[in-house]
Amino acid sequence: MTDAPRLERLKQWAMAVRTDALALWLAIGDPRVPPIAKILAALVAGYALSPIDLIPDFIPVLGYLDDLVLVPLGIMLVIRLIPDPIIDDLRARAARQFAGNGPKARAAAYVIVALWIMLAGALFWHFFAVSPMDRNPV
Repeated sequence: MTDAPRLERLKQWAMAVRTDALALWLAIGDPRVPPIAKILAALVAGYALSPIDLIPDFIPVLGYLDDLVLVPLGIMLVIRLIPDPIIDDLRARAARQFAGNGPKARAAAYVIVALWIMLAGALFWHFFAVSPMDRNPV
């Protein structure tokens, strides 16, 4: 049973990524966090916590690429931009929220879904709702 330690390490890594994603979400509202880190934290945490992926999970191999590579790399980048005492405090707050049966972030989920819907609507409007004659008047 040599897979048991590997599986346990994988579970711990997944929990750490989940906690860091929530810590980044908490960093957005923390006045001690630098502005550029807040912007990047909003992008990374929003994407990590979003139910919609850039590459859908049903696509073989590539579907999980963003979850396994892009999200952790984005989290590591933002964590480097936040001073150590602040990120330690944010991680502790995130861990406390997960200990209490997870964060209650329905409002955040609604905002993320609304942003995705608005983006899809804007893309649809840009590409399909405006006729080509309206785009380039003679």
